[in-house]
Amino acid sequence: MGFGFRHGVLIAVLSVGGVRAEAQQATDSLPSGVTPAMVAAGKKYFMGEGLCTACHGMDAKGAIGPNLTDAEWLHGKGNFDDIVARVLAGVPMDSSRSGQIMPPRGGSGLTDEQIRAVAAYVWSLSRPGRKK
Repeated sequence: MGFGFRHGVLIAVLSVGGVRAEAQQATDSLPSGVTPAMVAAGKKYFMGEGLCTACHGMDAKGAIGPNLTDAEWLHGKGNFDDIVARVLAGVPMDSSRSGQIMPPRGGSGLTDEQIRAVAAYVWSLSRPGRKK
């Protein structure tokens, strides 16, 4: 069996009895239920009415709030569901690992659907090779 990459996709090649079979797995696939359109909408909310840039900066590398572009997560494991839950609930002072609070929904008036889009964008930021 051989392995290789083609256009960001892991390719496994197996040859049995002269028959070549390829199996493909996207190396940067989105979480279940997340679409590229959600990620794009999430970026728009992150940069605007979500108020996220006030604490995380325009590049999401942190200002008052933590860096969202690396693999280190202060609250949760950084998976999509954890990010949704954290943004919805916020980070109260008594559980903050950075000494900073985040109000529920980041202090914004975003809907649950919009929060899920923001979480999709934030999830994508810490994944190497993902287009943001």
